[in-house]
Amino acid sequence: MQYSADAAETLALKALTWLLGQDELLPVFLGASGASEQDLRTRAGDAEFLGSVLDFLMMDDVWVVQFCEAESLPFEHPMLARAALPGGAQMHWT
Repeated sequence: MQYSADAAETLALKALTWLLGQDELLPVFLGASGASEQDLRTRAGDAEFLGSVLDFLMMDDVWVVQFCEAESLPFEHPMLARAALPGGAQMHWT
């Protein structure tokens, strides 16, 4: 399955919304990304920022599982959505 850019942004917005509800995890995202709470509001429509949300989410399998279970999504969907956003292309070294 491939995600369109629009579908990928929608999934990433769901991930951002889920992240906002995670009181212990949200400060970790803010610290790791350098984003401020204002950035969350102003950059929520920015495909590159949404890609960073998915990059962060995919840093830990537990977070992926929790998000996907909350949204009733297969576990590979964040990765598929990330590939459709800017900077998400897989590197091929050969």
